[in-house]
Amino acid sequence: MNDSYLVIGETTVARRVCASLRERDFHVRHLVAPDDDELRLAMADEPCGMAVLVRDDVVALRYALAAAHISASIPLVVTIFDRTVADQLSQLLPQCEVTSPADLAAPTLAGPCLEPELVAARHAGEHMLTVRMIDGHPEGAHVDLPRRNWWRTAATGATGLLRSHDIGTRILLGGLAGLLAVLFADWFWLMLGQHVAPLDAFNEAVRVVTTVGPGTDTHGSPAYAVFASVAMLFTVVFTAMFTAGIIERLLGPRLVGLVGSRVLPRSGHVIVVGLGQVGLRLCRELQALGVAVVGVERDPHAKNLRLVRAMNIPTVVGHGGDRELLERLGVGRALALAAVGSDDLDNIAVSVAAQALSPGLRLVLRAGEQEAIAETRSLLRLGIIRDVTSLSATYVVAKLIGLQPQGVVADGSHLYLEVPTAESSEPVFTELPVSPRMSCRHLVTT
Repeated sequence: MNDSYLVIGETTVARRVCASLRERDFHVRHLVAPDDDELRLAMADEPCGMAVLVRDDVVALRYALAAAHISASIPLVVTIFDRTVADQLSQLLPQCEVTSPADLAAPTLAGPCLEPELVAARHAGEHMLTVRMIDGHPEGAHVDLPRRNWWRTAATGATGLLRSHDIGTRILLGGLAGLLAVLFADWFWLMLGQHVAPLDAFNEAVRVVTTVGPGTDTHGSPAYAVFASVAMLFTVVFTAMFTAGIIERLLGPRLVGLVGSRVLPRSGHVIVVGLGQVGLRLCRELQALGVAVVGVERDPHAKNLRLVRAMNIPTVVGHGGDRELLERLGVGRALALAAVGSDDLDNIAVSVAAQALSPGLRLVLRAGEQEAIAETRSLLRLGIIRDVTSLSATYVVAKLIGLQPQGVVADGSHLYLEVPTAESSEPVFTELPVSPRMSCRHLVTT
């Protein structure tokens, strides 16, 4: 092997890894989308490391398997979002280091959601690992997990019916409320006004609600006869509403529960906008830390929506910049809002809308794909920004040059590797800068 590296991919992470290695005076061959012959030719010189940094997990898997077939001795670093695919690839190829940008980003996104001073936070067994900046350097510490208020959780789960989030649920609850109102109004009328026995009055009220009618016996009251007739007409409408709501919930994804663990939280929660791999990992991390979350996903056909229900993450389908939606999610009572979609400009739009509704709300933004995010941050001071691309690039570069980082955290533009140490049980951090993203032009060099 020589002191050269092979980088595959057209992503921003690939550009930054390529440029960072060159700044360290390594020879880098950068291929955008090589075929099998190009890959075999590039690996003929036995590079001392290879990084596969593409957007598609299936393509990354293909390149990793092809590279292992060509040479089983070249160390590989592959970024794969899907955890199942990553675990299988790690088992198939022992020489392959598989990392997920979402897993790397989740702790450094979760920290600011909990406290503005936290650089990162993650679940560590029965404790929480927190990272704070002390004298300009990150310091880690294990602390007890926040205690969950069981009474608040129980109250939230029991009162979920009172906080409908979509039109279908509102129709269902409106129809149910109307039917119950007619039932009790008829029941009380007969008991109090006509002095009918409670059981007989209830039976008569049920007949009215089911539109069977009170029959010919109106208890000598023309007023009650008129009331029963009007009530049956309204019951027809309420029954149709209730039935429509039931059908919508049965056929829909049912991402928010009416009662139980998937109801919308009332306060002290984190709103996560964008449920891609990064958003999904962030929700899981926050849940592990004992924080209530609610997800927002714009695409009703997003593949991760099938997972959020199994993970008990209450999720609403809609645009995160919709003021009405944010109000229904209790943005004014939320602990923080994390805009972590894949489009930087969408994250900015969501943050601006949230800031307009709740000026004191803590905002955490995912960034890294577009240069405009830096300018917008300086102009609007939206919130705490985390560059997911920089996190991934730093970790990949560290792996390629022989370091063994356990994670990476960010404080502004400064990136720090979490490195293992035998002297202390607490993590130790060391800074590893990466190159600006635009210094590599995806040229194939020899």
